[in-house]
Amino acid sequence: MSLKKMFSAGMVVAVAGLALTACGSKSDSSGDGKLAEKQVLNWNEPSELPTMDPSKATDTISFDMMNNSMEGLYRIGKNSKIEPGVAKKTKVSKDGLTYTFTLREDNKWSNGDPVTAEDFVYSWQRTLDPKTGSEYAYLFDGIKNANAVMNGKKPGSSLGIKAEGKHKLVVSLDKDIPYFKLLMGFPSFYPQNKTSVEKYGSKYGTASKYMTYNGPFKMTKWTGSNLSWSLDKNENYWDKKSVKLDQINFKVNKDNSTAYNLYQSKKLDETFLSTEQAKQLSNKSDYKVLKQARTNYLEFNQTQKVFQNKKIRQAIAYAIDRDQLAKKVLGSGTKVSQGIVSSGLQTYKGQDFADEAKTKVGVTYDKKKAKQLLKEGLKETGEDKLSFTLLGDDTDVSKKVTAFIQSQLGENLGIDVRVQNVPFKTRLDRSKNQEFDVVLGSWGADFSDAISFIDLFTSDNSYNNGKWKNTEYDRLVQASKTTDAANEQKRWDDLVKASKTLSEDQGVVPLYQLNQPTMVRENVKGLVQNSAGVVNNWKDTYIAK
Repeated sequence: MSLKKMFSAGMVVAVAGLALTACGSKSDSSGDGKLAEKQVLNWNEPSELPTMDPSKATDTISFDMMNNSMEGLYRIGKNSKIEPGVAKKTKVSKDGLTYTFTLREDNKWSNGDPVTAEDFVYSWQRTLDPKTGSEYAYLFDGIKNANAVMNGKKPGSSLGIKAEGKHKLVVSLDKDIPYFKLLMGFPSFYPQNKTSVEKYGSKYGTASKYMTYNGPFKMTKWTGSNLSWSLDKNENYWDKKSVKLDQINFKVNKDNSTAYNLYQSKKLDETFLSTEQAKQLSNKSDYKVLKQARTNYLEFNQTQKVFQNKKIRQAIAYAIDRDQLAKKVLGSGTKVSQGIVSSGLQTYKGQDFADEAKTKVGVTYDKKKAKQLLKEGLKETGEDKLSFTLLGDDTDVSKKVTAFIQSQLGENLGIDVRVQNVPFKTRLDRSKNQEFDVVLGSWGADFSDAISFIDLFTSDNSYNNGKWKNTEYDRLVQASKTTDAANEQKRWDDLVKASKTLSEDQGVVPLYQLNQPTMVRENVKGLVQNSAGVVNNWKDTYIAK
């Protein structure tokens, strides 16, 4: 992807000392220089919105909504370029371990409160508080005392973030974090309004009215469980002059046919397409393919004895024909996964990480080998046969994939697979609580670095829902973050070896990298979409006349 060169490990630190100033208003030219009279965008979503709490969000839809209704120290713009956010200036110490941010003074929350340095301190401490139970707390690793605070060994006040007055924020690191500036544009690091958090208590982030916003838009009409909501222009936003849309309306349509019908009738300006639709519509001028740094994979619940057996895990992996899944079931540019890290995410010395880390083990279709491994694995566990429930989402794509896997494992291995497709939010909750046998999971990179994928499966990571453990894997990941963090070659080698270890031990079963076919109306201009991190940035989007 395009940001892989700009934000390689060395480049992130190199640009860290640049001062940031407001970009000013963007051009509103659409060829004839005119905007449509009605600046309203109607957007389709494939699943419900789980939460608006930055400390608890874990999914793409929540992050999309936060990215546009809230704002951190930076914004991530086109091609994942760092753009001004709450910080207007950044100073970095010579050793790269201290960042001093000067915050703009004209930034307000939607309730009228000023956005201050203390809002960042409060937010980060809240996210790392063990009582909050944040699954994204691990991203703070490298910030001074973050791990100790997260594990309850030190108080939140010891965290390496301090407010020096209202508009100066100082962040201290324990070690070099090559991707630090990209993290500062990610929702988990956004500020939070303490008054609102304490006022709403357990309701905070569960509905649009139980939230306070400091971004280009503010959310309305979301009850916490309904399938529609809106983002309205935030008049308190510091750069409101650059925001042209008055409103974005969202509607959840899990069925692609229904969504496309709404698109045709001009009730939607964007929609995802099914494989069949994409084949029919790919020659249309409003057809687009959204590239995603996302890997879809099977995860085993390894608290269950049968899935603790490596041969059984490998048998399932070898029994799935990924080429057929990618080309015939999904299509539309879907790629077969070579490992857990998506293709095009990161390069080093001209080599794509996915190519460097690929193995035949863990991602190859071999029916004969699958049968032999299953036979040996069942014997080792004392079982006669294998049956399990495969958990997935209730979306069109997930239903197709789970049905395909059910068929493959039944035909090739005689495994009785029961499929259970549930709402997205339910699947996330069940995965987190190990309420599954095997789950069809998906992960999109939070930033353009292989560690965004590889970190997930360390034994103590909150996203390691299957509870896979491998001592060598943990050692390699830890080395990439500590002793080898400043050495690009050694860090690269650590992560490549870790990826291979995950594949060879079959910690998970990588399946495919989905490039999502979409329709986006041609008069929608200024839309920023990135493959890594938050997908949609609507700040500069407008409707052309």
